[in-house]
Amino acid sequence: MRIPFVLAATVALAAPVMAQTAAPAAAAVSAESTAASAAPVANLLLAPSALPLQYPPFDKIRDADIGPAIDQGMTEHLAEVAAIAGNPAAPTFDNTIVALERGGRTLGRATTLLMSLTGADANPARLKLQADYATKLAAHRDAIQLDPTLFARIESLYQRRASLGLGAQEQRLIERQYNQFLRAGAKLDEDGKARMKAINAEMAQLGARFNQNVLAEVNDSAVTVDSIDELKGLSDEQISAAASAAKERGLDGKYLIALLNTTGQPALAQLENRALRQRIYEASVVRGSRGNAYDNTSLVSRVVSLRAERAKLLGFATHADFVLKDETARNQQAVNGMLRQLAPAAVGAARREGAELQAIIDREQKAKQQPTFQLAAWDWSFYSEKLRAEKYGFDESQLKPYFEMKTVLENGVFYAAGQLYGLKFRQRHDLPVYHPDVLVYDVFNADGSQLAIFIADMYARPSKRGGAWMNAYVDQSGLMNQKPVVANHLNIPKPADGKPTLLTWDEVTTMFHEFGHALHGMFSNVKYPSMAGTKVPRDFVEYPSQVNEMWADWPSVLAHYAKHYKTGEPMPRALLDKVLAAKQFNQGFATTEYLSAASLDQRWHQLPLDQVPDADGVMAFEAKALREEGYDYDAVPPRYRTPYFSHIMGGYAAGYYAYVWSEVLDANTVQWFKANGGLKRELGDAFRAKLLSQGGSQDALTLFRGVVGHEPQIQPLLERRGLVIDKTRTAGKPQASTPQ
Repeated sequence: MRIPFVLAATVALAAPVMAQTAAPAAAAVSAESTAASAAPVANLLLAPSALPLQYPPFDKIRDADIGPAIDQGMTEHLAEVAAIAGNPAAPTFDNTIVALERGGRTLGRATTLLMSLTGADANPARLKLQADYATKLAAHRDAIQLDPTLFARIESLYQRRASLGLGAQEQRLIERQYNQFLRAGAKLDEDGKARMKAINAEMAQLGARFNQNVLAEVNDSAVTVDSIDELKGLSDEQISAAASAAKERGLDGKYLIALLNTTGQPALAQLENRALRQRIYEASVVRGSRGNAYDNTSLVSRVVSLRAERAKLLGFATHADFVLKDETARNQQAVNGMLRQLAPAAVGAARREGAELQAIIDREQKAKQQPTFQLAAWDWSFYSEKLRAEKYGFDESQLKPYFEMKTVLENGVFYAAGQLYGLKFRQRHDLPVYHPDVLVYDVFNADGSQLAIFIADMYARPSKRGGAWMNAYVDQSGLMNQKPVVANHLNIPKPADGKPTLLTWDEVTTMFHEFGHALHGMFSNVKYPSMAGTKVPRDFVEYPSQVNEMWADWPSVLAHYAKHYKTGEPMPRALLDKVLAAKQFNQGFATTEYLSAASLDQRWHQLPLDQVPDADGVMAFEAKALREEGYDYDAVPPRYRTPYFSHIMGGYAAGYYAYVWSEVLDANTVQWFKANGGLKRELGDAFRAKLLSQGGSQDALTLFRGVVGHEPQIQPLLERRGLVIDKTRTAGKPQASTPQ
C-alpha cells in the first residue's frame, strides 16, 4: 500500500532562525502575503500538474495552498479507503490491493511538496505547516493501517495468495502490504492500538522538533572570526565567502565560518591557526547538548523510549529487532558481528595513520623550536593533507581547480551515465524552480525517448537541511502511467558572486553517489507505485548509489571532467595517477568515524525499554557505548554525535549500518564490472535491466545475485579500504555475516 508521506524526523529539517537569513527565490513558491492580495486562484495541488511528467508548478503553488490540499487529500483518501474496506464484494487483488495503490494521490502530492521544501528551502510558513500536520498525518496513517475491516481483506488475500493465479510481482505486493499493516499494529487489541496511535503521534512531533533544533543550531553555531590573519590557509574565494556570510548577519568587517551537520568541518583541513581549528571543532561537537533552546538530549531519550515501547507492543525485544527483521540483515547478531569484526581493523588503521600525523607534528614543532603537542581531533584533517602531500605529492588545494561544479556534473556524472547506459541530458530553463540556484534537466534514453526529469540542487543555504539526499517528486508507475521526476540535493558552500564553485574530492564522489540514487529512481520500471525506485530495504538502498561512485575516478571519466576551470587544460596525467594511487589514503579515519556512528546507532536501539537513560544520561551513555565497542581513540570522533545524528532520529534508526552493509554488495559489484571490462554499455544495460529497473518488486539479494552471480563476500570491501582484520581482537566475538 502506498501510504502518502508522513512528516517524520527524516524528512523535514528546518529551523526558525532561517526565516531571517534565507534569500528569496526568483521563481519559488509564492508567499502567503502575495496570495492575500491577489485574486482567488485554483489550488494546483488538488490535481496532477499539467507540466511535463507532472513536474511541480513551483511558481504557482502558494504556501497557503499546502494545508488545504493536505486536508482535502486526507478526506479523499479516507473516503477511498472506506469504500475499499466496505466493499460488499469478496476481496480480490484488484478491488483491494490495486485500489489501495491508486489511492491517496492528492495527499501524496501535497505531502511530497511539503516534505521536499522543508528540507530544501524552508521558511516560517512551511515550518508551521510541518509542526501543524506532523501528528495529523501520523493519525491519518494509523486510521488506515489499524482499520480491522481493511486488514481483514488484506489478510484474506495474503492467506490465499498462492491460489489466486497472480504473477510473482503481484504476490510480492500482497506480502509487502500485509507485512506493512502487521508491523503497524493491525493485530493489536484495542488498548494496544490506542497506545500505538499515541506513540506515533508523539514521535511525529518529537522528530520534527529534533531536526528543527539540529539545523537551527548549525546556523546558530557558526564561528565568527575577527581577523583575516586567523584565516591563513583558506583560499581568497573562501575568505571572500566568509566575509559575505558575516556581512549578511550584520557583522561587517568580520568573517563567518558556517558549520555542516557532521562532526568534522571542511575548514579544518586548511586553517593553519590551531586555536581557530579547535574553536570550530568544539562548536561542532557540543551541538544539541549545551542546555540551550536547541538541546536535543531530552528528545533523544524520549524518542528511544517510545521506539522501544512500540517494539515491545509488537512483540520485539528492542527497536533494533523490529527494524532488522524487515531488512536484508534480518537480525542484530548479523549487524553486530559485522561491525565488531571491522572495528578493530579500522581503529588499528586509524591509530597507525595518527602515528604518522604525530610524527609530522613533532618534526614541525622541533623545526620551529617550539614544544610539540598531542594530535587532537581538530588537527586530523589539517595534518592528513600534509601527509597526503608527502606520500603522494598532492593535496586537496591542487585538485580543486580541476573540479568546477557544473563541469563535474555534466562532463563527469552525466558523461559516465551516457557511456554506461546511453543516457542523454538537456538542460531546460522553461520549468519553474523553488530557488534560483536549482538546475533542471530532461533525461533521455539512448533511443531518444524521455526517461525522466532530473533536478540538481547543489548549494548549501541557511534554509536547507544538512547532508546530501535524493527524493522523488513523481514516482515511476506503470499503473498510474507516470515517469519519474527526481532530485539530488548537496550542500556545497556557495562562493562569492563571480567566483567559481570548486569542489573537494569528497564533494565530487558525493555527487556521483547521489546520482546513483537518482538512477535507481529514474530507471524504475515497475507497475505498482509502492515498489518503485528506491522503495527497497534500507540496507539495500545505498548499494546502487555506492556502485555509481566507482566512475568518479574511472580513468576515462576522470579525464573527461577533471579540467582546469580557467584554462580548460586536463588534469596532468601525473596528478591523475597520484589521485588514483591515493585511493586507500586515510581509510582508517574514514572507516572509524563511520563505524563508530553506526555502532552508536545500534547501541541506542538495542536497549530494552527499562534501560533507556534519561536526558542527563544521554552523553554518558554515548561515551560508554563507544568505549565498549572499541572506539577509544579520541582523535577520531564519530561522524555524528547523538544530539545531531539526524539519520537515526529519522529513517535510518537502527539502520545506519546500511552504508557499510551495502558497501559489501557494492565492492562485489565493482569487482564484477572490472572483471567484465568496466565502463561498457552491455554491462550498464545488464545492471539496469536486472537490478536498477526492478525497484522493490523482487527480493533484494536475489537481484544482487542475478547481477554478480554469487553470494556477497566481505573480502572485496576489506581490500578496497586497505583493512586487515586483527584476529586476536575478534577472538570470541561474533564474526561478520555477509548480507543474506
